[in-house]
Amino acid sequence: MSSNARGLDVARWQARLDELRAAHHVPAASLAVLVDGEVHELASGVLHRGTGVAATPDSLFLTGSIAKMYTATLVMRLVDDGELELDTPVVDVLPEFATPDPEATKKITIRQLLSHTGGVTNDFTYDSGRGDDCLARYVEAARDVPLDCQPGTAVSYGSLGYVVLGRVIEVLTGQTWDEALRTRLFAPLGLGHSVTLPEEALRFRVAMSHLGEPGQDPDPAPAWDLMPRSAGPYGRIITTAGDMVRFARMHLEGGAAPDGTRVLSAESVAAMQRREVEVPDKWTVSADAWGLGWNLYDWDGITGYGHDGAAIGQYGYLRVVPSAGVIAVLLTNGGSARRLYAELFRELLGELAGVRMPDRFEPANPPISVDMTPLLGTYRREGVVITVSRTEDGVGRMRYEFVDGMKDLSPPLDMTLEPVSETVFAASGAGPSFSEEYMPIVFATLTDGSRCVYVGMRATPKVA
Repeated sequence: MSSNARGLDVARWQARLDELRAAHHVPAASLAVLVDGEVHELASGVLHRGTGVAATPDSLFLTGSIAKMYTATLVMRLVDDGELELDTPVVDVLPEFATPDPEATKKITIRQLLSHTGGVTNDFTYDSGRGDDCLARYVEAARDVPLDCQPGTAVSYGSLGYVVLGRVIEVLTGQTWDEALRTRLFAPLGLGHSVTLPEEALRFRVAMSHLGEPGQDPDPAPAWDLMPRSAGPYGRIITTAGDMVRFARMHLEGGAAPDGTRVLSAESVAAMQRREVEVPDKWTVSADAWGLGWNLYDWDGITGYGHDGAAIGQYGYLRVVPSAGVIAVLLTNGGSARRLYAELFRELLGELAGVRMPDRFEPANPPISVDMTPLLGTYRREGVVITVSRTEDGVGRMRYEFVDGMKDLSPPLDMTLEPVSETVFAASGAGPSFSEEYMPIVFATLTDGSRCVYVGMRATPKVA
């Protein structure tokens, strides 16, 4: 790790990482930055507060939903190879794919699953076993899972769709999703510290998940990772911050590996960064739009792309600023990680790339009055019921309740809604699951005229 890099004062940023990590009660943080063509890797804290094992730049973290970008990249490799077309209906490639709505099933395309516009749900966590058939078994079980909304009517974050894409990869390559990643991405990019299975991760120093109340040092979680193997295509890449920067660098450099090997075509790289759909909720993952997998950002005219991830107390953040040739990755294992990210990246990307990141999400100041009458009622999607009401003195309230197969996931959340605008509210009282003080709640109308509410980037239709 060079301390005299032209583009990065490593010692200063190491001290800043140490300071902010401690201030926000994050046990361990790993930061990797590409600037002026060089990758710099820093680490701070301990991987496990119970054992005191120090974090190092070669430590592996769970990266949650950033895994979707690896799956999307594999899909685009199949497009490059002529084995897949983006606008092909999924059932043409995967006849066993289905939803309870036969007509909608026929319409859902590969492009829609990549861009979260296929209407499939996010919250179908199904343990289909540890075998190599786990994705096939998940897709079979998902046939009975209702859509959140009709295909093409809205962007709605849908992890289920990425398991389907993972299965598409398996069918067209003849490999498991894990093996396809190893041979088609990890190997050509030289990602020697990137794996997908727990037994592979045990070869390395690995960060333990931590959970706890905001503002306090969290404790080690009861288990390192509670997700089933079938979560891989949407939620389980286990890697270092440096390896993730090297993966993103391939996208930044038009699809080529460091040795010139062509991993993706320049056309596919560009297609992934092209706007597919605008995002009504511009705060939960700080995105303005969605491409083919990528979150797309517009920082006062400076554009970029990236993704966030969360996995049982571990949180990851990936940002790419093409105009500056800068990539930044932050991986953490608990605490108020989002506040660490926001403060650190606001300074880091501001200095290295001229980026002005958005201010923290909070209620309108001075407060505004909004007539919530059209918004009141019940909203429902698979596994979740949301009730929007108001008190006698006009204060907005929201109850977020897990039901059906998810009823034991968490107790109901009762929140107060404070207006940001006529359709956007800041929710307080969400509890320790959310590391920001306020959670964005966004009401919208879908293209078919129906109403919905966005919580955590998921569109939940109004039913009563």
